[in-house]
Amino acid sequence: MLQKTVPLSLLALLLIVVPLQAETMFWPGWLGPNRDGRLQGFTPPKSWPESLDKAWQVEVGAGYGTPLVQGDSVFIHTRVAEQEVFQCLDLASGKVQWKQEFDVPFKIGGGGEYHGKGPKSNPLLADGRLYTLSISGVLASWDAKTGEQLWVRDYQEQFGKGHPYWGASTSPIVSGNRVMVHFGNDDIGALVAMDAKSGREIWRSGKDGTSYSSPLLADFGDVHQIVQWNHEAIVGVEIETGKELWRHPMPHLTHNQNMPTPSVYEGHVIVGGENRGMYSLQPVVENGNWSVKERWYQPKAALDMSSAVIVDGRLYGMTHYNAGQLFCLDVATGEFIWQGPPRSANNVTFLTMKGYVAALINNGNLKILRSGTAKYDEVRSYKVADDATWAAPVMLPGKILVKDVNTLTLWKY
Repeated sequence: MLQKTVPLSLLALLLIVVPLQAETMFWPGWLGPNRDGRLQGFTPPKSWPESLDKAWQVEVGAGYGTPLVQGDSVFIHTRVAEQEVFQCLDLASGKVQWKQEFDVPFKIGGGGEYHGKGPKSNPLLADGRLYTLSISGVLASWDAKTGEQLWVRDYQEQFGKGHPYWGASTSPIVSGNRVMVHFGNDDIGALVAMDAKSGREIWRSGKDGTSYSSPLLADFGDVHQIVQWNHEAIVGVEIETGKELWRHPMPHLTHNQNMPTPSVYEGHVIVGGENRGMYSLQPVVENGNWSVKERWYQPKAALDMSSAVIVDGRLYGMTHYNAGQLFCLDVATGEFIWQGPPRSANNVTFLTMKGYVAALINNGNLKILRSGTAKYDEVRSYKVADDATWAAPVMLPGKILVKDVNTLTLWKY
């Protein structure tokens, strides 16, 4: 039998290039594969260009959900009139590959009209399946190739109104064969784990109301956990059983909403609440008993709707104090390393890469900041949208996807 051999030099090249391409062309949900904003395997340009080139721009509808990317496909969940629209676009051209439209009537709570009727939850891609949470709190699963709806879970009959006051904003998360999301409203709800293939409920945890914050996965005390900030507290729940292991009270009171996604770094949970400063919390277990130790508190920075990211022992975020100010903290101590200009933004989404932090400001400016410095160091600023940008961007090799109020744009550099 004849066997074809691959030269060792070519084989080595394939081993290097193929995994990198597969990783960098995959953006499965809110803040990336690990929900931490890190662009793994992404090599920034040696010199950031003075301007970006617009490859295409398409009308997709309203909403705050981040685009998802797998290979040549882009998935986006939006609203057009009284319908929510979930569609797949070709990354190269922006042409629609498939589209699903479904009625989602919704009345926004007073004071939130400016932010529209969503969707505000970020969709999720895992194992060939997509998950969306409507503004009304209904979870649906879709086939990524065809757009076929696989199953729907609606807990409104159990909890009444199936969303908090301004609509569902928490994002589903997947671990193994489980997809998890917090159903309910401001007053009552539960964190529910469902079988990813069928939607069958596996377990539910707690009775707390839901919040606008999205959960993430972490390991503490060698136990795989989902860490979530609900309406009452930050909690750690065991993935396998749904058992609540620990909690730290941090309730939504008056208009101080629980919105940002917490960060996890070296056994600590970093969280900041509107008008409540920032905390470093350490869940610990001794003889089977869990507790939470407060390691530091920083009262001069507070996260409102903007989530922070951590890289190389530094936390980058935007405090709503000083009318919106970017800042950098030492994760070990909570002390400021630098503070940027005041009155800079109402919201910012951060992504990190080797040597840089990308900050998409809600006014449509994408700022490239040098990381690891002792001061605010802006390398470039690109105008990537003429309208407001509240959805997180997606950065790919040579490409940036930006969703503004109604359009999705692919920029190249």
